[in-house]
Amino acid sequence: MTDEKILGTTPRVTRILMSEEAVYGLILVSGMIVVSYTATGTSLSALVTVIVTVLVFFAAHVYAGTLARLAASEGRATLPESLRAAGRHSLGMLLISLLPIAVLFLGVSRFIDDDYAVWAALSVDALALGVLGWLAVAKWTSHFWLRLGSALTTAAFGGVIILLKAFIHH
Repeated sequence: MTDEKILGTTPRVTRILMSEEAVYGLILVSGMIVVSYTATGTSLSALVTVIVTVLVFFAAHVYAGTLARLAASEGRATLPESLRAAGRHSLGMLLISLLPIAVLFLGVSRFIDDDYAVWAALSVDALALGVLGWLAVAKWTSHFWLRLGSALTTAAFGGVIILLKAFIHH
């Protein structure tokens, strides 16, 4: 089974999701969910905090990437070229955050309870991290244990945030 079938995406979207920015974005989102929900106790505050934080970090990442590309090109790249390249490179952070945002929106819309929405969003993040870890290692090896180790290691970043949530909440 291909990565596209597993993720239900196109090859271009799969490349975007299989980036360090996507992994970083999920960890960032998990942390922001915990901090904002712990402070206010509503999925609305978690949703707004996640959206604003992801947008700010995305913009900062694009800005830094643009400057780095301009500097590395030593005058050969233009500002629009560098900006487009940095934006494409950072897109995984935005795209992957749609998963937990959708789950938090279920809490905001009262389709599910606030607590459940937050726990579900954190679980979705950890699961998505695990899938990304599995697929990334599957690109270079067919060894089951290496894939599993990568999936568990990557998911553990989300797991640590979930443990933090459990510790802070109780």
